[in-house]
Amino acid sequence: MFEKIKQITLANRHSIAVFVLLNTACLACTLLVLARIAYSDTTRHTGLIWNLFLAWIPFILAYFTHAISWKRTWLYISIPVTAFLWLIFFPNAPYMLTDLQDLARGTAGAPLWYDVIIVGWCSWTGTMLGVVSLYLMQDVVLRIFGRIAGWVFVFAISTASSFGMYIGRFVRLNSWDILQSPAETTMDILGLVIDPSMRLLAFTVLYTFFFLLIFLLLYSFSHMLTEQSAKSQVILDSQSVTQPSNAGH
Repeated sequence: MFEKIKQITLANRHSIAVFVLLNTACLACTLLVLARIAYSDTTRHTGLIWNLFLAWIPFILAYFTHAISWKRTWLYISIPVTAFLWLIFFPNAPYMLTDLQDLARGTAGAPLWYDVIIVGWCSWTGTMLGVVSLYLMQDVVLRIFGRIAGWVFVFAISTASSFGMYIGRFVRLNSWDILQSPAETTMDILGLVIDPSMRLLAFTVLYTFFFLLIFLLLYSFSHMLTEQSAKSQVILDSQSVTQPSNAGH
């Protein structure tokens, strides 16, 4: 039993590490906010904890979708539902980047550098939750529809999430509004799409480019490590083959 658990752990050690590190980051963010409350006797930045909770929803949905996508029977039953819910809640993950503008209002009862750490750490954690969930969903699309469709999906979701971030920050709509009042929320969104402002266009383009840059950088870095590991394995295999022949001489 112990050996089986050990084998499963070793086989999934990187996935487990990502999950543990993200939980550790969220715990650190929560402790930072609670320490600020105790120090300043104010409740500023408590909303960041709620935003972190919302950022976990698309991560959990993406993980669940990725897990069941290996079974063909679930492709046309559960995945459309989980994918739709993931799409609705996904903007909550990178949305925390917009919380950085709250620092412009100044601080109350705590040093500015401490607030920068709180908001920066929470924004980074939320963005990483979004990147990992998008990576999982891209893998599902890639396996079902192919590589081109997988990358089109990434670009489309990055653009849609930036638009969703704008709606959340400036129009003050959220994911729950789509579920509670779908018709009214759809009309509000269509109004923005039909007659977009310059601020909407600039915000969407810049945040799309920024999020794509983060995703592509981390994607390339992870594959770079895979390539290095494969090269090292090839070198070790070649050395193990040549050593017996050298010993014979």
